[in-house]
Amino acid sequence: MSKRRKPQLPKPSPSESGAPSRDERVRRLVSEAAQLLASRRPGEAVSKLLEARELDPHNVAAAINLGGAYILQGRYSQAIPVLEEAVRLAPDNVMAWTNLAASYLGKLPLASRERQDQAIRAYEQALAIDPRAPNVHYNLGLIYLERGDKLQASAHFYKALETDPNDRDAQYWLDKIRRGDESQPPANQG
Repeated sequence: MSKRRKPQLPKPSPSESGAPSRDERVRRLVSEAAQLLASRRPGEAVSKLLEARELDPHNVAAAINLGGAYILQGRYSQAIPVLEEAVRLAPDNVMAWTNLAASYLGKLPLASRERQDQAIRAYEQALAIDPRAPNVHYNLGLIYLERGDKLQASAHFYKALETDPNDRDAQYWLDKIRRGDESQPPANQG
């Protein structure tokens, strides 16, 4: 004689049991990491973002923030594949393209011509999405200045000022180009 089995009741979903759902956990981790990044603590943010990406490998915010954390740590080669995935997942996300450009560029004086070209293309993609994307024209101006193309550099610094009339760094470089002296960076440039 067989025993009668009790009917299987559905297990409560995580939100019904009081535990956060996977999506809620990912959102919380990304939010905490964003706060750490805002506090200039990228090393602490990385572990939270890696956990968020493990839970949801297709979460664009986690990828963008992880790439940003790597950039802040100078780990550009680690940022590139993460951000390339972010632009694949969200091709209309300006921040993904902007961060990807920054990861390609790394430290401008050390960037190869090929890396500069990759950064230019990514920045141009960001501008195609949002012509007023913050800092993009300024960064393009710096690349062209590094290449010795004062005309392109000036054009981008002017556009940076159109986007943000208070951009003192863009004004600084325009003034230096007009004087024919591009040797010293502004105080907050590295």
